[in-house]
Amino acid sequence: MTGPLRRLAVFSLLLLAGCSLTGDERAATLHRLSLGLFGQGQPTMVASAHPYATRAGLDIMARGGSAVDAAIAVALVLTVVEPEASGIGGGTFLLYWDEATKSLVTYDGRETAPGSAPETLFLDDTGTPKKFFDKVLGGKSVGVPGAIALYAKAHDAHGKLPWAELFDPAIDLAENGFEVSPKLNRWLTRLPTVDQMPQIRAYFTDNGLPYPVGATLKNPDLAHSLRLIAAQGPDAFYKGTITDEIIENVAHAPLNPATLTRADFAAYEAKVRGNLCGTYRQYTVCSMPAPSSGGLTVLQILGLLEASDFDDQEPGSTQAWHMFVEASRIAFADRDFYIADPDFVDVPSAGLIDKAYLAARAKLINKNHFGGKAPHGAPPGGNPDAGEDASPELPSTSHFAIVDPRGNAVTATATVEFAFGSHLMAGGFILNNELTDFSARPEAGGLKIANRVEPGKRPRSSMAPTFVFDENGKLYMVIGSAGGANIIGYVAKVIVGVVDWNLDLQSAINLPNVINQNGTTLVEDRPDTVALATALEAMGHEVSRAELMSGLNGIRLTPRGFDGGADPRRDGTAEAR
Repeated sequence: MTGPLRRLAVFSLLLLAGCSLTGDERAATLHRLSLGLFGQGQPTMVASAHPYATRAGLDIMARGGSAVDAAIAVALVLTVVEPEASGIGGGTFLLYWDEATKSLVTYDGRETAPGSAPETLFLDDTGTPKKFFDKVLGGKSVGVPGAIALYAKAHDAHGKLPWAELFDPAIDLAENGFEVSPKLNRWLTRLPTVDQMPQIRAYFTDNGLPYPVGATLKNPDLAHSLRLIAAQGPDAFYKGTITDEIIENVAHAPLNPATLTRADFAAYEAKVRGNLCGTYRQYTVCSMPAPSSGGLTVLQILGLLEASDFDDQEPGSTQAWHMFVEASRIAFADRDFYIADPDFVDVPSAGLIDKAYLAARAKLINKNHFGGKAPHGAPPGGNPDAGEDASPELPSTSHFAIVDPRGNAVTATATVEFAFGSHLMAGGFILNNELTDFSARPEAGGLKIANRVEPGKRPRSSMAPTFVFDENGKLYMVIGSAGGANIIGYVAKVIVGVVDWNLDLQSAINLPNVINQNGTTLVEDRPDTVALATALEAMGHEVSRAELMSGLNGIRLTPRGFDGGADPRRDGTAEAR
């Protein structure tokens, strides 16, 4: 079909079908017709933690949706089918790459502490930090969710399809049911706290027993909530009956009841943050800035390796893994002192990834023996009078990567924090326990901790949705992971595997996970790591073998097309269309 005929066809079809359409519907129809008549350009790809979500993202793009449209559909489906890890009751970090303008936008949908939260929120009557599960379960750990606000903000800027249309796949699954996945069943089976909270027990068990793999699970309450948000926009979540239900359930939680108010919800804002980028070898790496520690710490690990002779080590050798661990322990030493919500704390982001600073810090890497607990450094712009934080971040969370037909891309990590969050539900979805990512202690050694609890503050995260660009500024890789504070090591591992060890993306994801957060070295417990664990012990590491169930999902763009990868440790898929 020639150019004039194509334009005439589009115009004629709009005349025939567009008279009764709204402005948004007419624009979406034109977009679909243009794609159908003029071609979509390059193929699309989605890598996510669940096949239902992956297919939903691909289907949305097949309708003419953008990468952001697909991301919203993916996230909503994950709310239904992977409720233990993420959902609209939690938060999200999202990076968007606009191929046409060669521009990057960074979105922060992290949860916030309520206005009533004291810095002693997680201390007992003696001033001692409460045990982890005593903090997690119930109302005190719930922050104001940020996911819906982020998705609405990103959609306003980059969406192509109507907002309500993006909810269709999730509503269908919630109403008609989905099959219980192996991972969901595993968490229900292994987590003893499921039985302690009546809402979780009522929805996820049958006569007290977790639903088996393959059983059909429906969620009509969630379908109703999604319909409200689809029809009314984010106000349904932040100013409507859903708001009241969250507030009510937090106030009357069986454990740790707490106060969230309508004012807390009305004040919530998803933010556009400044971009965080650094270089590694010939590549540019862009990731999530504070309030996440993920991007900064990944960039520190890479910078420390580049400043050493890591590239002289045999790929995958004991010596290479040892140096990777050394870089990680040093980076985590800085993380625990300096990174928190930048609206409350001056985070020395530029100083932490300064090449000269990292070259000096790299001298702490002991090439032949584990160096032990590393001291924090003094990066340019850093506050020397900060206390050390030791807040735990246990594995959960979900990551997805998307490239649309126009070459635009999304890398996003979403979470409710621990598995099943606070173990409270409202409107059919899990409420986060994100406030436990704050330091339970407000100070250490007489010094205030940057990541202490404060009203309206966002807790520090480790999520690291990341883009990698080649030496010509072309998008090369979209990557991220689930896994609590271990996310940092997982993402750094993949970048090393692809850039330094010349692996395809799936092979890099499949590499064993070897983690150090300035303490014990964790080695993934599998047959091919027995010799590595023994060798690291001989180099002075205190080694603990652990499951280390990462949730890496990503896309690499090559001259031959997409090179996708999904973590075999979870239920995810990477599919192109």
